[in-house]
Amino acid sequence: MFETLTERLNQVFQNLRRRGKLSAEDVDAAMREVRMALLEADVHYSVVKSFIARVRERAIGQEVSRSLNPAQQVIKIVNEELIATLGEPARLNLVGQHPYVIMLVGLQGSGKTTAAAKLGRILRSRGERVMLVAADPYRPAAIKQIQTLGEKINVPVFTEAGVMPPALVRHAFDTAQKGGVTTLILDTAGRSQLDDALMNELKQIAAQAPITETLLVVDSMTGQEALHIAEGFRDAVALTGLIMTKMDGDSRGGAAISIRSVTGVPIKFIGTNEGLDGLEIYDPRRLASRILGMGDVLGLIERAEAMDQKEAQEQAERLMAGKFSLEDFAQQLRQMRKMGPISQLLEMLPGNLGQAARGINPEDAEHQLRLTEAIIGSMTKGERRNPDILNASRRRRIARGSGTDVVDVNRVMKQFREAQRMFKTLKKSGGRGLSRLFG
Repeated sequence: MFETLTERLNQVFQNLRRRGKLSAEDVDAAMREVRMALLEADVHYSVVKSFIARVRERAIGQEVSRSLNPAQQVIKIVNEELIATLGEPARLNLVGQHPYVIMLVGLQGSGKTTAAAKLGRILRSRGERVMLVAADPYRPAAIKQIQTLGEKINVPVFTEAGVMPPALVRHAFDTAQKGGVTTLILDTAGRSQLDDALMNELKQIAAQAPITETLLVVDSMTGQEALHIAEGFRDAVALTGLIMTKMDGDSRGGAAISIRSVTGVPIKFIGTNEGLDGLEIYDPRRLASRILGMGDVLGLIERAEAMDQKEAQEQAERLMAGKFSLEDFAQQLRQMRKMGPISQLLEMLPGNLGQAARGINPEDAEHQLRLTEAIIGSMTKGERRNPDILNASRRRRIARGSGTDVVDVNRVMKQFREAQRMFKTLKKSGGRGLSRLFG
């Protein structure tokens, strides 16, 4: 996410840091590079023009000239103006009488059905009694898909064979009222392109139930086409927010940066991976931090909440007590899996760790992680608890059992020993070594 843009902007910032006092010419040169980086990231030209003008006006004024660290001040200005461009954070407006009705709209292939399940999962975790509504009778297997997703998140799905969407939504609303459901999520039909039939059906659905939120699901990988889609829906139905999907597959990210400024519709959620836990509440400050390569510690903390807290506490106590076995190592890998793909975790790392992580190939890291899990899984319980007994013959057996080579087994053991040493050092220093890691 934003990989290309982050790399380009960091090159600009590095050049600025090499200079002491910044002249107007230095600022103009930097702004030219920033402008090109944003345009190449598919940010709308009008948004780029306005953004550069605001940054330049502040950067060549007294705000920077009086600063003890002019380069850092320029970066601070870029960060603040990027946050302003991304727009104010907007939350779901769930007020009034139950059930709240959230209607998801969008074109085919935007990820609408999956977004409905992800949103249902979030609301259910907040204590809402959620019901999904399969209001797309046209796409083959659409109903089966949402039913399967509903089972995974333990949320019921309302459907009626042969009933058109407006009448189905009316029946679903009545059922929700009688059944004590607090939130109804409508997965409406999409089209391959904007057309009057789609818009008329959405208007008819909205007339059958009191819609609390109308969220447009947009595929961020469509680039500036996402802006045209958002404008088309905004002009036809009363949009209250956006869900940007497939952000993890978009290394440019121009649509996310542009869409609020161009359409005026707030982003409320972003999709960060294909898993049902891959939906984040939109936070422009955190997103700007990730774009500028500053990491996202709050995002890491939220991912960590997916871990088993009791298990994590027990592991922490063992580590600080100087006890660290291969079983602990394997458990840490499993816990990390729950936090999401390695590629996303790496881009959230702050400071020096974040700089180092950008040189890591996420695919290679995923492959090595799978190998490590297979190797540890091929060991006996006694070997995992007492790695000192791993002689040459045992290592050959482990390699055969895991489908790897002895070289791979030796590599895992080396990593394990390094981790052991690190935790011993942290124990002796009382954790002071962490400050150097995070810069």
